Amino acid sequence: MAESEQATGGTATGDAGTDREARKLRGAMASQIAERYQQIAALFSQRREELGEGLPGSVVAALRAVPRHLFTPGVPLVRAYEDAVVVPKASAGGMSLTSVSQPSMIAGMLAQLDVRPGQSVLEIGSGGYQAALLRELVGPDGSVTTLDIDPRVLSRARECLDLAGYGDVRTLCADGEYGAPGSGPFDRIIVAVQAWDVPPAWTGQLAPDGRLVVPLLTRGLPRSWALDHQDGHLVSRSSLPALFVPMQGAGEHHRWSVQMDEPGVSLWSDEPERADVDSAALAGVLATERSEAWTGVTVQNGKPTTGPDLWLVTQPDLCWLKASADALDRGLVAPFGLIAPFGKTNTPALASGGSLAYCAGLRPVDEDRTAFEFGAYGHGRHGAELAERLADHIRAWDRDHRTGPAPVLTVHPADTPADGLPSGYVMNKRHSTIVLSWPEAAR
Repeated sequence: MAESEQATGGTATGDAGTDREARKLRGAMASQIAERYQQIAALFSQRREELGEGLPGSVVAALRAVPRHLFTPGVPLVRAYEDAVVVPKASAGGMSLTSVSQPSMIAGMLAQLDVRPGQSVLEIGSGGYQAALLRELVGPDGSVTTLDIDPRVLSRARECLDLAGYGDVRTLCADGEYGAPGSGPFDRIIVAVQAWDVPPAWTGQLAPDGRLVVPLLTRGLPRSWALDHQDGHLVSRSSLPALFVPMQGAGEHHRWSVQMDEPGVSLWSDEPERADVDSAALAGVLATERSEAWTGVTVQNGKPTTGPDLWLVTQPDLCWLKASADALDRGLVAPFGLIAPFGKTNTPALASGGSLAYCAGLRPVDEDRTAFEFGAYGHGRHGAELAERLADHIRAWDRDHRTGPAPVLTVHPADTPADGLPSGYVMNKRHSTIVLSWPEAAR
């Protein structure tokens, strides 16, 4: 649909002034996101072909065309066009169960998806807004199916799509674990919920030359992976940070976690349990004396660089330290990482027994603050040892993996024999075996 065709959707409220202002705001939003994408691509891609020189023009055009405010009812117009998550539904405990995702994150994943006119696309996890963007991308000869397990979420998406003029988007109430039974194959499948595994239905419903884009928890690290069919398995073409609400239904995954000294700090991993960890001792470990281990590895201020996160997920004892902004303000912890869209940091850590180490906030190494050093903080009886281990892992990343080809993630059937897998770090899932490899190590 061209933007001129959105007049009906834009004026559905009966306020032509609102429609004009919305067009202006979404034009500004699209320009801002295109600029931000260049920064993200420079930061997270090690090969130019991974994420391209800039946000594809088709994605920018779709951002300019789709009236996001019609997918965020009850939200002020200006807020609807901020580059931020809108959460219309949450659980009784405050956890988001559905959301209208951050536009820049959606745009990055759509760039990864590389949708072409005339293609058929399946979206798993429906908010309505991304489905409308996909409808713009496939054009009049393509098709979009969006599904969700929650009938209330799907009903809301259906209403918003109709209001915005996207009545030909197909909506389906189904468990995303099984895709869209009886449909497909799809040229493109995009998953808009956080997944722990890649179920057979997704690969089975994907065309032989198709692409799957999925926010996959990679040992707890949330990354959006673009995956293509190759020789009976899936192989990654790019990855980006992507944080989504967790998958429900048959694909729901229960993870291990322990609340620490304060409500604002917890430790977790995507493993269902950690037999090697003393949760009771960890609950008070932050009150013990803190040790430090600095690496000599630095990052230049203002210079894009990938971080060690993907390398660190291959290490034994890995878990994640989650801390609220309030916990940071009170100095309870001082981790590396930015506040995520849902208001918390998520920092690589090592835990063993009742001891803990986590990646420290970068410290300046000169008075002008032009360079900053990676380090680790440790707590507990073996905290200093764990901190030094974490520091050694960061030094190894700097020495062997900071530059050069990016890591490659491959997804294989769960019954693939070990000699049929590439070299790398192996993650055994319920439906699949996932391998994270660095090309240098494979040679």
